[in-house]
Amino acid sequence: MSRSVKDQMGEIIAVPDFPKRIVSLVPSQTELLYDLGLGDSVVGITKFCIHPKEWFQTKTRVGGTKQVKLDVVQSLSPDLIIGNKEENTLEDIEALRKIAPVWMSDIESLEEALNMISEVGELTNTSHKATEITSRIRQSFEDFYSPLTAKSVLYLIWKNPYMGVAEHTFIHDLLTNVLGLKNCLSPQERYPELDFDNFNEQPDYIFLSSEPFPFKDSHLKELEQRFPQSTIILVDGEYFSWYGSRLLGAVDYFKGLVSSGFFS
Repeated sequence: MSRSVKDQMGEIIAVPDFPKRIVSLVPSQTELLYDLGLGDSVVGITKFCIHPKEWFQTKTRVGGTKQVKLDVVQSLSPDLIIGNKEENTLEDIEALRKIAPVWMSDIESLEEALNMISEVGELTNTSHKATEITSRIRQSFEDFYSPLTAKSVLYLIWKNPYMGVAEHTFIHDLLTNVLGLKNCLSPQERYPELDFDNFNEQPDYIFLSSEPFPFKDSHLKELEQRFPQSTIILVDGEYFSWYGSRLLGAVDYFKGLVSSGFFS
């Protein structure tokens, strides 16, 4: 038996009442499926789905988020594929729809992330656990106070070329609406390339993300020469960009950043 549901991109899809063979194409949503207790139902993940470690070591890998191996997915005979508008390519998703129902998330805010968790819970008959997770996340964010209001930030995700985070992204929502920072790349959108030779801003803070580019101390020192007035910090990109159950630990991570002395 199947039922019709609407995904976060507005597509109506027919999904099994009880999905038994799920392929997850997004690391943060893979971790969520684990925390929803779906170890027996998830049969395929991407090579970037590093959490939980036991799944990374044992589940079939179906390629990358943007280079899905369609033949591997086909061999798994999935009855549900879970993806994301930003993480996966339209070409892959259209091809995957010929294999199995594809449910897509589309997330640019904390509220949309909480909705995704609830909807995935409904998809997989784990609503009780999903409600528990969303309630804990919501409460932790409601109790969090950030002292960083009005300070400016440049959040970098890539090098060669440098790329930053601007509006209409989940990271932007956390930076501005949770941490209270001012994104110096506003009103640009998404992930613009940056030419530092013609970049006149001296943000209060520069965050170097651990992903998708793995910024290290050596990159920090390089940027210190370009931005002598900025405080430059290496940050854990998972807590800024993973919109599943990883959010359970995000506020504690943010509190640690705030109390670390970087922002004094």
